Amino acid sequence: MQEGKPISWQRTLWTMAAVQAIMMMAFSSMGPFLALFIGQLGVKSEHAVEVWAGVVASANFLMSAIMSPIWGGVADKRGKKMMVMRTTLAIAIATCLMGFSHNVYELLVIRMLQGAFSGFSASANALVASVIPEERLGYALGWLSTFAMVGSLLGPLLGGVLVDTFHHNYRIVFFLTALFASTAFILTWLLVREPSGKTDANASRKRLSLIGQFKLLGEMKSIQVMFFVLFVAQFSVMSVQPVLPLYIRELAGKSAQLVGILGTLSGVCFAVTGLADLIFSPFLGKRSDRIGYKRVLSISLFGAALCYLPQALAPNIWVFMLGRFGLGIFVGGILPTANALVGRLTPREQRGRIYGFTSSSTFLGSFAGPLVGGAISAAFGIRTMLAAVIGLYLINLLWVRLRVQEWSDEQSAKGV
Repeated sequence: MQEGKPISWQRTLWTMAAVQAIMMMAFSSMGPFLALFIGQLGVKSEHAVEVWAGVVASANFLMSAIMSPIWGGVADKRGKKMMVMRTTLAIAIATCLMGFSHNVYELLVIRMLQGAFSGFSASANALVASVIPEERLGYALGWLSTFAMVGSLLGPLLGGVLVDTFHHNYRIVFFLTALFASTAFILTWLLVREPSGKTDANASRKRLSLIGQFKLLGEMKSIQVMFFVLFVAQFSVMSVQPVLPLYIRELAGKSAQLVGILGTLSGVCFAVTGLADLIFSPFLGKRSDRIGYKRVLSISLFGAALCYLPQALAPNIWVFMLGRFGLGIFVGGILPTANALVGRLTPREQRGRIYGFTSSSTFLGSFAGPLVGGAISAAFGIRTMLAAVIGLYLINLLWVRLRVQEWSDEQSAKGV
């Protein structure tokens, strides 16, 4: 690769989109069986499995929320490509170690270490946002989200099929996940370049301490409003994820035909959401630059709320699957649109640290969601938790309508 050659934002975008798909495939391949794997590690009671599933699923997100602002600042100083490579390598190592865990406590500790060194989505968003033309930011982040959904579509299917093929040997999926993350590391290393002038720009700009970064964020009122949107959106999605395999098993009932393919069935239920997003996302996330970020957010939140209704009331696995497909039509328009709006409201040279802070909101939602969702599901039932998620989406919709302002060329980068 020649250093003097102009950087192609298209090459960066499509490389990072492929890396995003690979990483989400790696993450989502564990979703259909994590709760079942915890049972295999010696947790016997159904109630305890539900609680542990929430704790284990959320542990790495807590560490990510704590570390994201730090890694975001490092990205602006040392390079966003390096941060993507760091997180892909850390996830590869940690996931491999999960495959060797002997009890749920070891699994928990490894998940926490994984979270401390991860933060892939923030790094990927910041890297793409550093080279993409401003007027194509929503388009670019929309494509990143779509490829993430492609990974989410293939991951659970692959994980579920492997689990059934290898007679519920869950560990093999962890090792495969580590291989995926290693491939993403190599792709980023070989194919991605950053603007060569970033070091000079950073040298001439005052390097802010973490406290200074918080002060800078305090001046950006528009960004602060988005924290709630990102937190509640991610909380809503993640609150039901850890217990969905148990709900699917409940819906399968005593049918020997369905119970025999429970891993594959769980994978399909997870994957149909990604399939729907792949089909319909061009009408939402990637159109936000044209029809308005606030409008896309509102449509997506309202549609997602409606699609949780058939999931909460599902009499069988097929109605539940239909609700999951409907959810995919709308949920893919939420996070990329919110992140695109954050990018438009932030100066290009500060996007690494700002995406680090907004990622903390997302990670906190990912942390609190499984924890609260697992506890509520254990106490009141999974259907109650699914019904509560409807209310969360409607609250988020109300917040967007009342507090989020549409971006325009006249707005300053510091917001209003």
